[in-house]
Amino acid sequence: MTVTVLLFASYADAVGRSEIELDVTSGATVKDVIERVRQMADAQRLPAAPMVAVNEQYASRDRELRHGDEVALIPPVAGG
Repeated sequence: MTVTVLLFASYADAVGRSEIELDVTSGATVKDVIERVRQMADAQRLPAAPMVAVNEQYASRDRELRHGDEVALIPPVAGG
């Protein structure tokens, strides 16, 4: 099955793009997707447990994914 991974700010810079289509096995979780993204070139800078949203709702690492889900990896936000 295929999921879309959205990357923002420093995460997009680390991977070299802001969107990735990933083929994952049935029963894959958010954790599985994070691990796949971290294996990509220069993505080792991504933390092991970033904030994540699935289909625009915050999600835990054990959330099981479905075909067509949109997984957003959200970097920390700083401001003043």
